[in-house]
Amino acid sequence: MKIDFAKYSDGLVPAIVQDFTTHKVLMLGFMNEAALQQTEQSGKVTFYSRTKKRLWTKGEESGNFLEVKSMAADCDHDTLLIKAHPLGPVCHTGADTCWSERNADDNFLLYLEEIIRLRKQSSPEESYVAKMFAKGINKIAQKVGEEAVELVIEAKDDNDELFLNEAADLLFHYLLLLNAKGHNLQSVMNVLQKRHHK
Repeated sequence: MKIDFAKYSDGLVPAIVQDFTTHKVLMLGFMNEAALQQTEQSGKVTFYSRTKKRLWTKGEESGNFLEVKSMAADCDHDTLLIKAHPLGPVCHTGADTCWSERNADDNFLLYLEEIIRLRKQSSPEESYVAKMFAKGINKIAQKVGEEAVELVIEAKDDNDELFLNEAADLLFHYLLLLNAKGHNLQSVMNVLQKRHHK
């Protein structure tokens, strides 16, 4: 990958970090050649801090690293686009991006998928998600079936609140099942898009 570090007088190029899963823009930092090399070698996004005057790996203090999935240069070779998996909140405010004070965004389902991915690694005693994954694929699939039946039952009545709550339960456990099978909503959307174009 060719980057023109000499284009700017300080030898730094902008590096835009995007969530690999949700496609949200997470943050903007600056890299010099050494920061890029360390990022490539470590697999964790590393910037050059203009205030600290040194290399700085995102998450070195908080543990909220950005695991690199891909990197690309723009057409002028003077800006980087890095797609990464965030291991926790990205902004120092505790928000998931530097452009949001909330820990959710306009596409809540993609955000929820990321929360499931993170909580899957938690202790089963601390997280319902981790507890479900500890029980295995059969239990998760069974739970999806149970929630589907409950949704059908509520659909026959006129209580919108109960119906919507059962719909939410089904959708949540469906996301667990997709993750357990190594897939996500995008995998399903890809299938639907292919069908749509036939």
